[in-house]
Amino acid sequence: MARKVFIAATGQDCGKTTTSLSLIHLALKKYRRVGFIKPVGPKPSPYKDFWVDKDAALVAKVFGLEDDIRLMSPVVVQPGDTRKVIDGIVTREQLEQQLIKACKELEERCDFLIIEGAGHSGVGSVLGLSNARVARLLNAPVLIVSGGGIGHVIDDVSMNLALYKMEGAEVRIIMPNKLIAEKRARTLEYMDKAFAQENFIVHGGFNYSPILAGPTLQHVAELFDVSLRANQEQARHIIKHIQLAAASTEKVVEILRNTTLLLVNSSRSELLVMLATLHHIPEYAEKLSGVLISGANPIAKLTQQVLDDSQLPFMRTEQFTSTVFHTVTRDVSKITADDHEKISLVKSLAEQELDFDLIDSQLG
Repeated sequence: MARKVFIAATGQDCGKTTTSLSLIHLALKKYRRVGFIKPVGPKPSPYKDFWVDKDAALVAKVFGLEDDIRLMSPVVVQPGDTRKVIDGIVTREQLEQQLIKACKELEERCDFLIIEGAGHSGVGSVLGLSNARVARLLNAPVLIVSGGGIGHVIDDVSMNLALYKMEGAEVRIIMPNKLIAEKRARTLEYMDKAFAQENFIVHGGFNYSPILAGPTLQHVAELFDVSLRANQEQARHIIKHIQLAAASTEKVVEILRNTTLLLVNSSRSELLVMLATLHHIPEYAEKLSGVLISGANPIAKLTQQVLDDSQLPFMRTEQFTSTVFHTVTRDVSKITADDHEKISLVKSLAEQELDFDLIDSQLG
């Protein structure tokens, strides 16, 4: 039977899937057969002629596990499923048996199995399949990924621990993630002190990385459901900064930072022409990843021609600029299988910042 670990989190956007990708990468250096399962999948995604969870599809594509994809996503939550469970049309026992059977088969095939939960400890409770309960059903030791910081992280971890303890699931590792590099050692020191009486270890995750946190141009285009005028390489470019073009044309150009997505109102023809022209210069091409043109006013005909004839990546939405800025700055970019730069970075950082042997030693 495989060694296994249940990857949980204190909430959304802690880096749970990034942690799963990292551990699979590291496990493959030690074990020949490494598998993945997302027992309860709240993000349905079409895969050939059936549905799987989005994270299961990502892992399958990145690590070539397509042959196991049906087992990797045994319970995919579709709209209306929660009502079916509450109404008794689908029983909780049926769902339990689906995921237990899939996990057992993967354990028989694998030497090491990553089991990824779906958010904080209580997610899935409406189905009778909270993360804490699933971890117990699968008899898997738990690794909880949290955010960085000290106070609120300790609060979040403590709140999540209560449900795991109630369900009888055993938490072995807490992994604070997205740590500030300069505060990493001090943060982990205080986390160790705070949980000194608990039967788990604290193991630092990744330091905060603007590359991992940043969206690609393609992601932004999909966020607004608009077409992106860019080549494939430009579409995959990772944005590190988002700036609003509110100043004069000269000032906007002057304060551009490296790999910036610039939000420009459609009425600012002079600025758009200037950006299209400057993008031919390598210095400015490095700074300006692309332009998101917003606003209800149509782009002037001549300005549109200049944009179309340039190499400047751009996209167009008629939403208000303020709405666009609010949406894009609050969005959390998730890794996709096409984010080759991010995935390569995740693997590289995993080798530098995670001690897989220590993690593995806690799972026996």
